[in-house]
Amino acid sequence: MFEFFRKPVPETKSVAEFKSGGLFALSLAGGARWSARDAAGLARSGVMGNAIAYACIRKIAGSAASVPWLLYEGAAELEDHPLLALLARPNGHEDGAALFERWYAFLQTSGNSYLEAVSLDGTPRELYVLRPDRMTVVTGARGWPAAYDYRVDGHVTRIAREASGFLPVLHATLFHPLDDYYGLSPLQVAGAAIDVHNQGAAWTKGLLDNAARPSGALIYKGPDGAPGLSDEQFTRLKRELEDAYQGASNAGRPMVLEGGLDWKAMGYTPSDMDFSETRSVAAREIALAFGVPPMLLGIPGDNTYANYAEANLNFWRQTVLPLVARTASALTRWLCPRFGAGLRIGYDADAVDALADARRTLWEKLDGASFLTVNEKRAAAGYSPLAGGDTL
Repeated sequence: MFEFFRKPVPETKSVAEFKSGGLFALSLAGGARWSARDAAGLARSGVMGNAIAYACIRKIAGSAASVPWLLYEGAAELEDHPLLALLARPNGHEDGAALFERWYAFLQTSGNSYLEAVSLDGTPRELYVLRPDRMTVVTGARGWPAAYDYRVDGHVTRIAREASGFLPVLHATLFHPLDDYYGLSPLQVAGAAIDVHNQGAAWTKGLLDNAARPSGALIYKGPDGAPGLSDEQFTRLKRELEDAYQGASNAGRPMVLEGGLDWKAMGYTPSDMDFSETRSVAAREIALAFGVPPMLLGIPGDNTYANYAEANLNFWRQTVLPLVARTASALTRWLCPRFGAGLRIGYDADAVDALADARRTLWEKLDGASFLTVNEKRAAAGYSPLAGGDTL
């Protein structure tokens, strides 16, 4: 009575049994494979292997680095100061724009960016950007960063806090909800979209290389009672498929099958998979993670903004300038006390051509505001007051 509950014994088949049964080639889809999410893996698959991510990082870093620095002492702007000279020429190998372009690029690539100050007589004289993948935070007894280890070719250099209390490393991070010390890279957030975009390109390349060899199975249908394919026949057919039907030079070549052989396609066609649209969606997701309007990257099918100028203005206001302002604040807190009290680092937004139209509109509105004094108008436009400008 218990026979009903017995489980059947799983069957096993060898390769030889499959050949004798007529089926000898089969292609099935496997599970999804994602690229590595460590710093090196993100750099290779994202920055070095994906055109959209690379364009986003270059656009953000280049735009942010083009904004000039300003220095204030109280409300007065300083035009000549050693700190301004240091920001303009941070070391003997690169100028300020090149250094801060790498600073912003590392921040977008890994979510972390490190700037080291080399001091002489207690005053910073040179600045260097350090690679994030070589840096390790060393925490103190209370859990706060007390030093940084920089690893190169197995050698570790510890950059510790000086006797004066100054830590010669400025560490900037992007928001990470689950890490106390390191930031979250946009490449990691957009990792799935980057993999889809990269694999879509690889699939297209594979289609060009193997255009006439769709995924499927060759089935042998011989007469009843006839033996299956021999080892020699099996090997010969595989060789003929590889030699005669694989590669771009054989694209479109019809397959000629011998008696008893039947081809059963088991793969999706390009129209079924629609990789072009899939890659466009993935590209928009990558641009969204970086805060770059897809229209600025030439991604088709994006009509979020009325025109290119509006998209560019939004990019500068919501992505670039907040990043520059955050960096200016960090530099003020880190460097300014080493050069004197009351100093503050700012940036010159008036030098940004993309904001020219918005700036002109603001000036026209202020010029027509007869109820404001000259200094009130200048304050609203971001300029310092003038003597005698407090009367209407």
